[in-house]
Parts: sequence; structure tokens; C-alpha cells
Amino acid sequence: MSLMRRALVVLLHGLNEHSGRYSDFAKKLNASGYKVYGLDWIGHGGSDGLHAYVHSLDDVVNDMKAFLTKVLKENPGLPCFLFGHSTGAAIILKAMLDPAFERLIEGIVLTSPAVRVQPSHSIFLVLAPIISFLFPRYQLSAANKNGIAVSRDPEALLAKYSDPLVYTGSIRVRTGYELLLVSSYLQQHLSSITVPFLVLHGTEDAVTDPEASVELYEEASSIDKSIKLYPNLLHDILFEPERRFVEKDIIDWLNSRT
Repeated sequence: MSLMRRALVVLLHGLNEHSGRYSDFAKKLNASGYKVYGLDWIGHGGSDGLHAYVHSLDDVVNDMKAFLTKVLKENPGLPCFLFGHSTGAAIILKAMLDPAFERLIEGIVLTSPAVRVQPSHSIFLVLAPIISFLFPRYQLSAANKNGIAVSRDPEALLAKYSDPLVYTGSIRVRTGYELLLVSSYLQQHLSSITVPFLVLHGTEDAVTDPEASVELYEEASSIDKSIKLYPNLLHDILFEPERRFVEKDIIDWLNSRT
């Protein structure tokens, strides 16, 4: 007996990773009746381009819109949700500021969204526009956050950093600058968000700011909005020891809207 399809979920990974990392989560969604699609953004995973180099995050926003159009065409009549982690969540939020695409989506789920990103050193804010123009592919170790723990699960960390599709080098200047641009753009447009959403964040996240998720929740104009903060969890909340609770919270939220 085939499982009744409830809805579609289109999944967008975070910076330096790829959609294949979410296959376990996708299987849980499948078991609950969701058809899942993943997109590797340019310079990531199976997509073309220099590894971890993104010339413009607007290109990723546009790629996501094109991918979404294709997915919806292939699945007429099925409601569609978007899931994004970290920078993937920021890309989804930027796409949802376009009313034509916001209308196509039932709701979005954001884990550890990059709504406010602080560079590791304030000088980067001054130098980034110049260096990103002159040497866009340059790897800037001073702007790196690779030493920051993203999970308390040793096995999850080992799996992440031994994955050849996960980029572990220093952040490329242009990519880092684009991340700062998109997060500052979102900061200025939080009240323009109207799509139904669930935002989830670990309180001990040192990569993206949980307080910015609270701001998103408070300032967004969405009528249907929910926030869940998990004490002690780090950045990769779907790869923490408590991931089952996070998955359940997401699936319960989706189920109540399909």
C-alpha cells in the first residue's frame, strides 16, 4: 500500500554543506507522507562551480525559485513547504519577500537561520567589499568560524568533517561578504515576512544568533508563526543528540497544516 502524499518539502542546506546530509531527516519526512526534494546550491555538493564559492546569493535565490517552479509543475495540487538550515534558511526568507513565490508556499521551516551573522572580526566589515571585488575567491582564515563546535554528538561531527562534499577550508571572501549582505538585508525587512513559519534554534549556537530568531518571530507580519528554542543545543540542531525531538517538532508542525 503506498503512503498517501500529504505535501512536498523542498530542502535547502546551509553554507559549506550539501543536501545529502539531510537524507535521514528526509526519510523521516517520507515516512510521514512528505515527498522531499533537495537542492545543492552553486559551489556546493553535486552542483557546478568552485567548492564553497558563491559569487551572489541572489543567484542561489533565483536557482531555488527555478527549482521550486519545476517541482510544483511535476506535482500539481500538492501543497509545498520549504525547509532551510542556516544560510539556506536566509535564502528561503529572501525568496519569500517576493510575493509571487510566497503565494506558492504553504509555510517554511527554518533551523538556526542566518538572520544576523557577525564576522569573526569587525575589520572584515570594512575590508570585505574591497577584497571581495579584487580577490573574490581568496580564502580568508581570519573570517573563519570552522573552529566553532556545531554539534555535541562526536559521531555527527566525524561524519560531517570526513564528508568530501563538506567544505572545511577557510571561507572565501566573496561568499562571506554575500552572507553578510543577505543577513543585513533580512534585518531590514523582517516585518515584510508574511509567510507561515516555524523557526527553531539552539540557545548555545555560536554560528548564527538565536536572539535574531526571536527578533524574526517578533517582527514578522505572519499571522501563523511559531518559535522553538532548545536549551544547550548548538548550531546543527538536526545533528545534535536531541535531534529526534527537533524532527518531531517539525513534523508535528507540518502535519497540523496539511
